[in-house]
This record gives sequence, structure tokens and C-alpha cells, in this order.
Amino acid sequence: MNAFRIAEITKPYTDYDMIQKHTSLPELAECRANLLLLFLNTAQEDTAQNELITIATSLVQLGLDTHDLVPVNNVQKEEKDARSRQLKVLAGDYFSSRFYHILAKAGQIEMIKQLSNAICEVNRTKMNLYLKMKQQKMTTVEFLEQSTQIKIQLFLSFEHLLNDEQRQIWSEILHMLAVGEVLWVEIERSKNLDDFQGSWAYWHLLQSATKDEKKQLQQGEPDKLRELNTKYRSTLELQLLLDKNIGQLKSRIQQIESESLKHKITAICEPHLEFQTATEVAN
Repeated sequence: MNAFRIAEITKPYTDYDMIQKHTSLPELAECRANLLLLFLNTAQEDTAQNELITIATSLVQLGLDTHDLVPVNNVQKEEKDARSRQLKVLAGDYFSSRFYHILAKAGQIEMIKQLSNAICEVNRTKMNLYLKMKQQKMTTVEFLEQSTQIKIQLFLSFEHLLNDEQRQIWSEILHMLAVGEVLWVEIERSKNLDDFQGSWAYWHLLQSATKDEKKQLQQGEPDKLRELNTKYRSTLELQLLLDKNIGQLKSRIQQIESESLKHKITAICEPHLEFQTATEVAN
């Protein structure tokens, strides 16, 4: 596989002074994107089309992730906060729309349809997730699985281009990688009370706490949240899940018969596989 840096290729679409000056953007889904490109290049020889698919998918994902950073509360304390929120909305719209232009210019109408359908599925999953959260009916298992599905849905749009063996490896590795990404984010959220509401740790406490503790949890008093978080070891439980996920991913990669494919997947997943060092230190 030729070196392919998704951040460099997408830079012309994402590098704007106004955005960089007044707001922040989520990271590109580089591991998932490079994994997609690898399997597409394994399945078909049209590398230009494969890169086109990967760029378009990455921009759509960036747009969706940018919209997820927009605060639900529209009340801004300062002008700069309002500007940041507005730019996130506009940037998300822009990134999400660029894939239409890129694919239409290349005459790839079927790809537009496939990604559009995937966007609908992502939004449907998000609505189901938010509804259960609002109803306080979410479990940690459901939260993790639905959050993972949101991360992989776009990238699964093109699995029909792979043969059966490639598709099985692709879907399993992609799912494990996305689970790890979710867990890593949730470990950080479990340490940040400003972003605690609706996190994996929140649902873990809601499942584990006593009736009186649940009332305290829903009141959101910071000192009580810290106390409950420590008592029920939210961060540690997440770290253990991440270590298990990394072990499963390593094991699955080792089962791949092709040494070349095994080596390339390991290189792509290396940033995630290195997370284990951080969790071991934390433990």
C-alpha cells in the first residue's frame, strides 16, 4: 500500500483560518480511513477511485463529528462562544456537503447514494441513542454498541466491494478498532465532570448505584459525582474494557493468514494498540 495520509489529502477541504482561529474541530478518523483504503486497494486495482471513496467518507465523518461538538444549550455566555458554536454548525454542514461535490465531479452517483443512505442510518442510530438517554433507559452495553455503530456505519457503506473473506476481516477489525476509540474517549469523559452527563460512566453509575445514590447522580452535584465515580470505579472499569478490546484486536490480527495484510493492518492500528501502555500505567 502506498503511503496515504488522510490528513494531508483532506487539508485543502478543512484548512481554513476562520475555523482555526475561532473554534476547534474533531480529529479526522485516520485509522478507520486508512483501514478502508487498505481493504479497497486489496479488493480492486482502481487506486484513484479507492482514494476518492476514502476522502469522501472521511469528510462526511468529519462533518458529522463536528456537528456532535455543537453544544445542545444555545445560550452562550460570551460572544466568542457563540461564534465558535456558529462556526461548528457551518463547518459541519460544509464538510458534509463536500462529498457531494467530490463524487459528483467524478461521476460517482452510486457512491453518493450509498453514503447518503449511510448518513441516514447514522442519524437514525443517534436519534435512538438520544431517545433512550433522555428516557434514562440506557445501559452501558447499549451505549457502547450504539456509539460504535455510529463510528463505523459510513465506512461499512462500501463493504460490498470486498469478497467474503475480506469483508469478514474488514468488518471485525473495523468494529474492534471503533470500540477501542469509543472506550478511549469515555475514559477521558469519566475524569471530566463537565462532560460527565450522558457518558458511559454516567450509565455505569446509574446501573450500579443505590436508589438514593441515583437521585444524587441525577442532581449532578460535583462532589457527589466524584464520590460515586470513585466508589464504583468507572474509570478503572473502562480501562479494563479497553485492555480487553486491545487484546481481542491483537488476537484477531494474528489470525490473518496473509503476512502482508497482517503487517499493514498492524501498522494502521498501531496508535490504538499503543493505548495499552497508558492503561497499564493508570492501573
